[in-house]
Amino acid sequence: MNNELLLQTFSSPTSPMRIALVTETYPPEINGVAMTLGRQVADLQQRGHQVQLIRPRQNAADTATQSAQLEEVLKVGVPIPRYAGLKMGLPAKAALVRLWQLKRPDLVHIATEGPLGWSAMSAAQKLRLPVSTDFHTNFHSYSKHYGAGWLRRPILAYLRKFHNKAAVTLVPTESLRLELQAHGYHNVEVVSRGVDTALFNPVKRDAALRASWGVDADTQVAVYVGRVAPEKNLPLVFQAYAAMRAVNANTRLVIVGDGPERANLQTQYPEVIFCGMRSGDDLARHYASGDVFLFPSMTETFGNVTTEAMASGLAVVAYDYAAAQALIKHGENGMLAAFDAPDKFVAAAVALARQPERAKLLGAAAHQTALTVSWDYIHQRFERVLQALVDSEEYDGEIELAVDG
Repeated sequence: MNNELLLQTFSSPTSPMRIALVTETYPPEINGVAMTLGRQVADLQQRGHQVQLIRPRQNAADTATQSAQLEEVLKVGVPIPRYAGLKMGLPAKAALVRLWQLKRPDLVHIATEGPLGWSAMSAAQKLRLPVSTDFHTNFHSYSKHYGAGWLRRPILAYLRKFHNKAAVTLVPTESLRLELQAHGYHNVEVVSRGVDTALFNPVKRDAALRASWGVDADTQVAVYVGRVAPEKNLPLVFQAYAAMRAVNANTRLVIVGDGPERANLQTQYPEVIFCGMRSGDDLARHYASGDVFLFPSMTETFGNVTTEAMASGLAVVAYDYAAAQALIKHGENGMLAAFDAPDKFVAAAVALARQPERAKLLGAAAHQTALTVSWDYIHQRFERVLQALVDSEEYDGEIELAVDG
């Protein structure tokens, strides 16, 4: 897609579109991709568009929603190894071709790159439908955390080939756009992510919840929220926590989330509070009842938890990339460490343990920053990118997939 065309289209009003959105994860599954897509689908409907949501059936009781503006199509899915509760769709090209021949969408937006996503790409190309994609997850970075570092280059090639078959690939940050372009991706556009500041808000701080953790008003609570898994670099959370306690004994660590490492870590660190998976208002209370947010992951495309923690009034300690790079100014509304510099990360956490009042000031400033990240603006940009693709006469639909899904 030509950037000038895209910018010109942003100034024009959008018209109702019929959008086929294909994803292998969706609420009530709990992860950043699912929650982002849930918001996008709801907002597209509110803006007058029809959404055909194609996803794997999550369980035997899962039923498709049908309304004037939302048509769900459920496909067969299989569990993803080491990702409890998540499924990937099986190949379904022929079924999607028949579906879209019966009722042709204006465009196909593919959010995930699994077998169902590949099938959607193949079907859309066969029918000469314009395609946009999301780049949500650094799967190539995950490989080394699961004993398959040798797969990094093949995965990079797979993802590049997939996304370059689309007219546009959407990413959440400018830094990721530049990274993908350096890896040979074409037509990459930034559509960031917002945060629900009504849900994630300092007013959700809960003295009773803190009391259940065995802490008082003067205790500095460090929080981690996310998947408890190798790719999240959790050993650094515990290293930072130990260093914080060395300078401020009145510090506790709370881990919110679940994953394959949880049982082992609970055994290894019995003094740490493990709260398991939380969602909605309950999750918001867990965020707001903390003081410092430790997020050492180096595999994020964005990191929704960063903005949720900021909105909740926590002082965030994170590496200088993704959402943290986009939103945090070191020492003003959070603490940044140079990417993959664990000593700097620990030092930033220790600085806040030494000065709890400074952490409170940074958390207050973080909340003010989060208030500027409007979902409405972001959804408007997403809508206009899709409209530009529909309106573009540059798309010729001639590309054929080498892999038949």
